[in-house]
Amino acid sequence: MEWIIGCWVLIGLVIGWYWLKEKKKLEKSGVPKGSLGWPFIGETLDFIACGYSSKPVSFMDKRKSLYGKVFKTNILGTPIIVSTDTEVNKVVLLNQGNNFIPAYPKSVRDLFGKNSILHTNGSPHKRMHALILGFLRSPPLKARVTKVFEDSVKLSLATWKDNNPIYIQNESKKLTFDVLVNTLTSVRPGENLNFLRSDFQEFIKGLICLPINLPGTRFYKSLKAKERLMKRVMAILEVRKESMNFKDEKAPINDAVDLLLRDSSESSEKQSLPLDSISGNIIEMMIPGDETMVTAMTLAVKFLSDSPVALQKLVEENMELKKRKTDSGEDYAWSEYMSLQFTQNVISETLRMANIINGVWRKALKDVEIKGYSIPQGWCVLASFISVHMNEDNYENPYQFNPWRWEKMEATVNNNFFTPFGGGQRLCPGLEYSRLQLSIFLHHLVTTYRWVAQQDEIVYFPTVKMKRKLPITVTSINTTP
Repeated sequence: MEWIIGCWVLIGLVIGWYWLKEKKKLEKSGVPKGSLGWPFIGETLDFIACGYSSKPVSFMDKRKSLYGKVFKTNILGTPIIVSTDTEVNKVVLLNQGNNFIPAYPKSVRDLFGKNSILHTNGSPHKRMHALILGFLRSPPLKARVTKVFEDSVKLSLATWKDNNPIYIQNESKKLTFDVLVNTLTSVRPGENLNFLRSDFQEFIKGLICLPINLPGTRFYKSLKAKERLMKRVMAILEVRKESMNFKDEKAPINDAVDLLLRDSSESSEKQSLPLDSISGNIIEMMIPGDETMVTAMTLAVKFLSDSPVALQKLVEENMELKKRKTDSGEDYAWSEYMSLQFTQNVISETLRMANIINGVWRKALKDVEIKGYSIPQGWCVLASFISVHMNEDNYENPYQFNPWRWEKMEATVNNNFFTPFGGGQRLCPGLEYSRLQLSIFLHHLVTTYRWVAQQDEIVYFPTVKMKRKLPITVTSINTTP
């Protein structure tokens, strides 16, 4: 027994010695002040605990008060530099000198694969980003998405029954995923879509987990789901490729499959993407339909439920538009949804408080200095968005849901304090697409029902969600044209 105890003591001493040695080495490297916490686990436990609290930003705030706006820590097994400074974040996001590349956990890298959009940098990334951005901003697509999503929302709302519990998080997921898959692949409701949805949900569960590829593990199941997804999307691509006329330059581009296949056929051999890469890109573009949009819709209902004055103002604005459309008998145009100013303010405030993307990780390719802070080559930087969005120096009473604050602030695209969609070269190309869907959902919700939300809590780790999926009970609004 004594020799066993002795071995454990020896192992502990070796680990402690190695950790102190590495800690001293890191302290000499010129990185910002901070603490690396315990050996191996660092400050991960505190980071996760704050994620399950009502104020996840408290992890950042505590260290910011001790070490300043930029500090070092160790979370999820990685020593990183955290920036809560808007100017430092801007430099990291703009990446004008190509000093940084995206950094992601091993589980994400392995599940997405080596040809992932996430791993694309430089000119290839700029080209792909511009291609998708142009497609998502095109008026024909906006008109199509408006009609498809509008019809889907109306059909979904029509199934809701007065005084029965409705789980907003579940209802939102049904809406957004199906419409996004239709936008990407033109697949309509049916058996194929059901298989895609089931496999995708199994795949995405493994994005934040231990990357242990053994039968029965979460990671193994997600890899298998990704394989099935790839086969299904590849089948769609092969059928479409055979039927497309690539010589007709005026042929309409109906979805992302058309877009990427046509671009691949027109590109040089070096730039042309193989079908498996296109398939992987399509799958990655499904993520907003299962995560980010779902959370934004759910939390918009949550925040409005807790803010009756804001809800009443939203109802008045949208009822006015509904009356105009009823009187004229015309269909809604996407521009009419986007012109609802208070609705856009509600969306901006929801995105600010929700912090669905609470920050981005980048890795320094060389030694970088920003505002006097040193970031050595090989170190990861976490540009924290949540710290900026919930900072009282940037927003008065940051924990108060106040859509009116956006009437006084600069245009959101020029506001360095507002980065819910990231920024710089990797600004989410679906920004306007997301706002359009949120506008349509809120318009038809508040002009169809009144509701009462049951007590629920927001959970911020590993992703932002409602603990009970936000149950509400609705009452129909009797509006006679």
